Amino acid sequence: MALKPEQYVAIEWLAQVKNGGKTLEEVAAEAGVSRKCLWQWRRDDEFQQELRREMVRHTMNRMPEVMAAMVDSAVTLKSAAAAKLLMQANDMIVDQVRIERKISEQDSVDIEGLKARLDALRKREA
Repeated sequence: MALKPEQYVAIEWLAQVKNGGKTLEEVAAEAGVSRKCLWQWRRDDEFQQELRREMVRHTMNRMPEVMAAMVDSAVTLKSAAAAKLLMQANDMIVDQVRIERKISEQDSVDIEGLKARLDALRKREA
C-alpha cells in the first residue's frame, strides 16, 4: 500500500530534529489529520520505514560535520571510542566473527553405511 500525500507531509516534519519545532498536534494539523490519526500512522510499519528513510536523508546532509567532530574528539580529547568509530567508518578496522565447528563421531559420515544403502537401492531397482 502506498503512503498518502498527507503521510509524507507528516513524515517531513517528524524526520526533523524536535519535529521541526512543532508539537505532534501541530504536525497533525500540518498534515490535515487528527492527532489520533497521526498516532495510528506512527504505529504503521510502512510509515515507520519511510520515516526512517527520511531521517537517514536528513542525517546524511550533516555527515561531514559529524565526521569532523569525531576527528576533533579523537585528537583533542584523546577519545579511543571516537578513534575506533572513525577507523571503522573508513574500513580500517573490520569486525571479525570466528566460527568453529567441532565434529563429533555422531556428526561424521558413515561411508560404509551409505555404500550399503546404495547397493540395496540398486538391487531393488534391478
